[in-house]
Amino acid sequence: MTQTSVTIQVNPESVPATPSWMAEVAAVAQVLTHVGLLKAIQENVQLARSRFGQYDTIDFVVVLLGYALSGEPTLQSFYERLSPFADPFMALFGRHHLPSRSALSRFLAAVDQATEEALRAQFQEDLLKRPSPFSSPGGLWDRCGLQYVVVDVDGTRQAVRQRALPQLKALPPPHRRFDQVAAPGYLGRKRGEVVRTRTTVLQAHTHQWMGTFGGAGNGDYRGELKRAIQVITSYATAQKLPARQILVRLDGLYGNAAVLTDVLDAALGVIARSRDYTLLDLAEVQAVLARPPVEVCMHPESGAFRALYDCPNVPLAAGGPLVRLIVASHPASSTPPSIGVQRDGMVYELFVTRLAAPAFSAKDVLDLYLHRGSFETVLADEDVEQDPDRWCSRTPCGQEFWQILSQWVWNVRLELGQHLSPTPMRTTEFAPASEPAPASELASVSEPAPAIKSAAPVEYGPPQWARPSFTGGFPGSAFLPQPDGTLLCPAHHPLYPQERRPERDGSYRLLYAARLSDCRRCELRAHCQESSSTSKPRRVSAVFWPLSAHEEIPSAPVLGPPSPLPKPIDTLPTHPVLWGDWPRCQIRRTWLKVVRSETVVVAMGATPLQEPMTGTKQQVMTRAQRAHWRLSRHERLVRNARPSSAPQLTLTLHGLPATFAHVYGFALLEAA
Repeated sequence: MTQTSVTIQVNPESVPATPSWMAEVAAVAQVLTHVGLLKAIQENVQLARSRFGQYDTIDFVVVLLGYALSGEPTLQSFYERLSPFADPFMALFGRHHLPSRSALSRFLAAVDQATEEALRAQFQEDLLKRPSPFSSPGGLWDRCGLQYVVVDVDGTRQAVRQRALPQLKALPPPHRRFDQVAAPGYLGRKRGEVVRTRTTVLQAHTHQWMGTFGGAGNGDYRGELKRAIQVITSYATAQKLPARQILVRLDGLYGNAAVLTDVLDAALGVIARSRDYTLLDLAEVQAVLARPPVEVCMHPESGAFRALYDCPNVPLAAGGPLVRLIVASHPASSTPPSIGVQRDGMVYELFVTRLAAPAFSAKDVLDLYLHRGSFETVLADEDVEQDPDRWCSRTPCGQEFWQILSQWVWNVRLELGQHLSPTPMRTTEFAPASEPAPASELASVSEPAPAIKSAAPVEYGPPQWARPSFTGGFPGSAFLPQPDGTLLCPAHHPLYPQERRPERDGSYRLLYAARLSDCRRCELRAHCQESSSTSKPRRVSAVFWPLSAHEEIPSAPVLGPPSPLPKPIDTLPTHPVLWGDWPRCQIRRTWLKVVRSETVVVAMGATPLQEPMTGTKQQVMTRAQRAHWRLSRHERLVRNARPSSAPQLTLTLHGLPATFAHVYGFALLEAA
């Protein structure tokens, strides 16, 4: 039934609604201008232009910033929504005309390594040198009261689905748009034919991104980890923390000796899952496994029990660094284990760390590693809010340029949310304090007990390389050992240790493998691998024999003289393990809720009337303009700068408190 008191009218005049994200764009533009970030990007991130018209690098940077803030699924939908407000949008950043989508595409295709690294340097400088919105970096406090800062390093990937094309001799080879930015690799649970992987670095307490490094296919995970280590070391220096108090958590991808050595050489703390299950065959590890476990723990959600064995001072490789090895075991089921190795009806998982006991017990180390699952929730939040893995460019540097800006937007949102509604650090008891033992147990430890003496370390001779086969190929002796434990092939590509196999009479075989990407494009492939059609990388093995050929490595513990009396239990640290951080979602979502639900008023002043052109006031070109001389960088920036004669633009953002306005230099509208 129609209400006679209600009138619905139609106005033929078009008045587009202001996008819900325009208020956030205006706020971020003011913040970037106020703290000097916009000027720093404009001065330090430069690119030799190619077919960009009147635009400069800063024009494309502000468009990508707006795209990341908007949450629009594609650049096309972003441009369609922005089109009626193109002039106010560019005016917020002090620019004049909006670059077209084609110009943006050409810019991202032309971005080179130098421009990408210049933007990354500005991102790192903003993270390390500008004051943090949080009162402290948070941290993890061990049972002795020492503070650590936890940093997570892990990879995420984006798959590409491609059409199946006919492969006939009469047809030219297919051209794929993603040939440069993606390659065949591990897809995980994502559907596609090729994939791009990026390694991300996250400060686990403030949830700030510290870096992103991408690559086609599976990427160069070891090279990207080395770059992440440089960022983490710089962060430790900026926070005035010793490197050993930065705790890096890594998954099994980084769990071999060569990769973990890179982290340990940087003197950083580490917790990682090891995939070198030959460590179980070491005599010192076998000696610990012959004793009762130090702890038996149960996962609170799955209810799975694990028996924990603590093995101190275990060498990662022959002559390698010493680490603390935690072995977690549980009975095997009818299905093969997805993680760990199964032996004699038991499944063994290995965890490597430099955290000392008793500041961290074996269960503390395991819980800290499993806690890295919170990193996955941050990646999920990033996918929902910004989706930085979506494709903006078909070139590696262009896609990396966009992903760096996406992480920057995430950090800016955290900063604005913290200033909008300051949130104190929350402290969680990660593990309870150790309870002092009763007097009866204290008396029992005073009695000497037979100690278990591990076997003396066995010294090995030089490597014995395999001889060349009858089909040809380079012998193992042609691959030169390097100081970092790798081999150098005749084509100057590294081979990394992958597996250590125990063999007869106490010897062991060390297996090395090259990267498949290095072998694919190697000019010596046919001479090295006997065939250019193989799909596997080159592998080389060496056998190491004990100096005494008849000496066998003992596999059982040897009873020795009584060990010194243990310290009284009441002298051990009894403090709880504490975890201090900030909420993962609340800060950002409060900011987004306020800035996207409040009214934003866009008021553009009247355009001043231009005087008609007369014969005496016609435009006169200079000789440089007529000859199309190359412009200086300042002249190029001025070409698309907002002119002083442009109409006055006023944006009024509602719902932001006065304290927020004073922090970032917003003009405050007095209440009527």
